[in-house]
Amino acid sequence: MSVSLTRPRTRDIVEEATYPHSPDRVWRALTDGDLIAKWMMRPAGFAAIVGQHFTFQTTPAGAWDGTIRCQVLEVVPGERLSYAWRGGDAGNVGYGSLLDTIVTFTLTGVAGGTRLRVVHAGFELPRNETAFTSMGEGWKKVVRRLDDAISVEETSAS
Repeated sequence: MSVSLTRPRTRDIVEEATYPHSPDRVWRALTDGDLIAKWMMRPAGFAAIVGQHFTFQTTPAGAWDGTIRCQVLEVVPGERLSYAWRGGDAGNVGYGSLLDTIVTFTLTGVAGGTRLRVVHAGFELPRNETAFTSMGEGWKKVVRRLDDAISVEETSAS
């Protein structure tokens, strides 16, 4: 007799952008709670320290209260930031289904600026199909807003 274990199929969202800002400026926007609030959502309790727990709040659905529970997994100043992104409820189908993923930001200095690669990994399909689709569109917007937040911050610092 043989036993076959099947794993859920997973998908990742990948977004990349090049900004006309130094890696230090982009890093600050990724690690300063007030700046994060300008391009994504306001984090509660965020600090770029491995092991730090923090949350984001979004629209509740069914048995899920809308809280995204995160934990910083990796910090390489000026280069990489990674955190767990967990939310949803096992009883929900579609929006608000159980989600256990990882978001990683990787910065690379390039001529005239910084290349940013965002990977939101581990969407289990079909359970997370709704989240994968909506967050895929969401990350595109977030990457654009990040540039705007950095530009505004640079202008106000001048």
